[in-house]
Amino acid sequence: MENGRAGKVKKKKKEAEDMEQELLQEIASYWGTRAEGYSEVNEKELAGSQREAWLHVLEEQFPEKEEMKILDIGTGPGFFPMILSEAGYTVAAVDYTEEMLEKAKENLGKYTKYGLERVTLQRMDAQNLEFADETFDVVISRNLTWTLPHPKEAYREWQRVLKPGGLLLNFDGNYGKADFTGKGEKLPENHAHKQIAGDLMQECEAIKDQLEISYHVRPAWDVTALGEAGFEQIKLDLGISKRIYIEKDEFYNPTPLFCIAATKN
Repeated sequence: MENGRAGKVKKKKKEAEDMEQELLQEIASYWGTRAEGYSEVNEKELAGSQREAWLHVLEEQFPEKEEMKILDIGTGPGFFPMILSEAGYTVAAVDYTEEMLEKAKENLGKYTKYGLERVTLQRMDAQNLEFADETFDVVISRNLTWTLPHPKEAYREWQRVLKPGGLLLNFDGNYGKADFTGKGEKLPENHAHKQIAGDLMQECEAIKDQLEISYHVRPAWDVTALGEAGFEQIKLDLGISKRIYIEKDEFYNPTPLFCIAATKN
């Protein structure tokens, strides 16, 4: 009898693990098809005033250290590494999607003086990092948390790889099912994200339906999750979009970015 129950538990656990892996692959496949379009959005930002605005936003919060180890999680087409490497920083950048990493490698060679000289690119799951404990001074991320099946696990991992006193800067938006007011509003039909995603938007919505974070009001949810993960001095900036995108921005105006800065104790 006991063996039978143990067998059922083991079977259910295996089925859950298979479903998790299937979802992760579905997410990676989706963003693989979005690599080119997402890169084009990044290129427009780099060509405009956003490059300097982003660098200022990052540097004003960086710790005052001569040498810093920076980790960019969910680097996509390499947006942050392109900005930071040009400014003299060395960056480790990870993404789970091969196509995004290939695009990042291409963009670093195309749009920076140093290419991969100051940047290392690795394929890695944001929820299960392969770095040792207390490796980095700063962890940064943009537009990633909303795509993760287990963001709480990701926050614990990001805390783990930070050095004591290390800083997390997470930029994200309410791209799931709930907006800042908790009304459960979806993106309007004319939202630039829908226009960029095009025919893939239906696939994106199907993935979001499977993610728990899509049904939470953010960033209030993140503040609680980060506290549980061991972060302190958690600060929100809900006006970050206006500081970076001075001119009208079709992508972020309907669903503004927020910035969460948190320190490891």
